[in-house]
Amino acid sequence: MQATMRDYQNIFTVVQARGPLEESAPSLDMEDRRGQPFHLYWLGVLGNAQIGPIHLGLLGVISLVTGTLWLNIIGLNMLAQVGWNPFEFIRQLFWLALEPPPAKYGLSLFVPLNEGGWYLIASTLLLISVLTWWLRTYQRAISLGMGTHVAWAFAAAIWLFLVLGLFRPLLVGHWGENVPYGIFPHLDWTTAFSIKYGNLYYNPFHALSIVFLYGSALLFAMHGATILAVGRLGGDREIEQITDRGTASERAALFWRWTMGFNASMESIHRWAWWFAVLTPITGGIGILLSGTVVDNWFEWAVIHRFAPEYPQVYAIPAVDPTLGAMPAEGAMQ
Repeated sequence: MQATMRDYQNIFTVVQARGPLEESAPSLDMEDRRGQPFHLYWLGVLGNAQIGPIHLGLLGVISLVTGTLWLNIIGLNMLAQVGWNPFEFIRQLFWLALEPPPAKYGLSLFVPLNEGGWYLIASTLLLISVLTWWLRTYQRAISLGMGTHVAWAFAAAIWLFLVLGLFRPLLVGHWGENVPYGIFPHLDWTTAFSIKYGNLYYNPFHALSIVFLYGSALLFAMHGATILAVGRLGGDREIEQITDRGTASERAALFWRWTMGFNASMESIHRWAWWFAVLTPITGGIGILLSGTVVDNWFEWAVIHRFAPEYPQVYAIPAVDPTLGAMPAEGAMQ
């Protein structure tokens, strides 16, 4: 029977896109793949329903083991903070934290366990886990004859991770300003960091990071919406659209040209989205790295460089920080 447009389904329909079990594209180490492939319905709700065969390899094992140890150290420390009470652990989970060592220990790697030692051990395990998974990502791409775009996008995120947990602490000389492990404590750290260095909103690299963050979200949303909009015309079957373009690609391109004023191709939209997303952590990492090392107060820097207005003096006598000296005498205020 000849297929019609109504026969084609997408993610919003009740029919899953499921084909026969297959081994996928050949790679240089096909013999290292393990497991009998099978279909899983709930996975098919989101995408391809097939699981396996799986390639893990030495790097994958190291990454999963060290990542699991990292998570266990954090979890057990938090559980110990509530007296090993699982109900209190669940109730207070958003407020629990594993804190870095105080600044008095400098860059020492030998810190008492309960004063940040566990934090350093966990962070070392996380570093190993992340870097080995990056190597695995790179090697898998090479093995499959792909470009290494995913690995380098992952490296951009790792750059920000290393700035926060390694590069900047080495520059300031202690681990004390590292980000704590925890949900609300992580957010509290962000606020305190911004206040300490004169408001990160005046940091130009923070501003660039937000531009790329919002821009990449917009580009991904626009691209996703465009493909879904032409899904009824087969737009989600990109391989077929490349070999036999049909009407979906042409209509999508024409829609962009009419509404955006320019034409995005199936290649260019991915390149724009990749660069916007990658530049988000790169510029953010630069901004964090400069805070407290090159610039101590971003608001004062912004005023000097005409990046922000200088607020007028409201009171005749400036306020005095009570921790720095005595308050003005009563007569002097009149």
